[in-house]
Amino acid sequence: MFIEMKGRSKEEAFRIEHEICDAVTAMNPQPIKLKFEKIYYPCMLQTKKRYVGYSYETLDQKTPVFDAKGIETVRRDSCAAVSKILERSIKILFGCKDVSKVKEYVLRQCRKFMEGKVSMQDCVFAKEYRGMKGYKPGACVPALEIAKKLLRHDRRSEPRTGERVPYVIIYGSPGLPLIQLVRQPGEVLSDPALRLNATYYITKQILPPLDRVFSLLGVDVFSWYNDMPKVVRVVPQSLMAPDQRKGTISQYFSATNCPVCDKQTNQPICNSCIKDPQHVCVTLCDRIRRWEKVYHDLVQVCNTCMGVKDESQPCVSLDCPIMFRRVLAKQDVQKGTQLREVVNKVLDF
Repeated sequence: MFIEMKGRSKEEAFRIEHEICDAVTAMNPQPIKLKFEKIYYPCMLQTKKRYVGYSYETLDQKTPVFDAKGIETVRRDSCAAVSKILERSIKILFGCKDVSKVKEYVLRQCRKFMEGKVSMQDCVFAKEYRGMKGYKPGACVPALEIAKKLLRHDRRSEPRTGERVPYVIIYGSPGLPLIQLVRQPGEVLSDPALRLNATYYITKQILPPLDRVFSLLGVDVFSWYNDMPKVVRVVPQSLMAPDQRKGTISQYFSATNCPVCDKQTNQPICNSCIKDPQHVCVTLCDRIRRWEKVYHDLVQVCNTCMGVKDESQPCVSLDCPIMFRRVLAKQDVQKGTQLREVVNKVLDF
């Protein structure tokens, strides 16, 4: 049972709740006693059994506890990115009470998704697999789709009944149903041409729970995303295998950004940067050096954890954040080969 004390301070709320508890306890025979649980300040009530707020259990408590019930921050039916973004947005609102700050944060996270800078570990779904006989014929369930792919490769690799099967959603050819965009995280990590479907994650996973919370304040979260400029990340052709089949429009185009200033250009280096070849060489060589150092450090961490130094048997633990960072760092090192060619052309020029 919630009791709203509009316009009251935290100290007044504690005083009133003690009076209520004493009065109700006195009205009932022993050993019936009304027990006070906590005070939420501030608090947002979404629906029945769905609420969130900063909880205080005693008057002397200085630091509140972020307490959420029934919303996506504590549920397991979505990916970690949804929980983190929603929780951070609510904390920003509770802290500064300024919706514009929340808008800046949400748009910044959406931009990260569109630019492909978000960690794949935060985008992994994990749904329970109920076995081949646990689904109706023709059921479109991601866990079942992954299990069928595993069985086609190896009949012994079927997930156990009750096991949570991880998967992500990628971009695909226009018109493909969502079930055909389901991939295992390992497939996306091993193929740089596959990209996380930022549109799906933003419009179907991140924004709906945010809208359910902030619509209580009269805020349209979807309008934030609709009004923001969209960013499209193009997969560099150098990272794709020569005989690899292209499935999305962006895979037919090469990157058109200058590696030094990131401006659009049809040449390896834009006209403004090519005027200072020394700056170009120093910038690109320093970037390559940092990429190689990061990759080397991550490999050292993996080798220490596994106890072996064998690149043919890499770590495949989806619970390890180092594994995801190592794969991304390896892709950066591969891009370094292309940047070295650019540096050589600049030096020859």
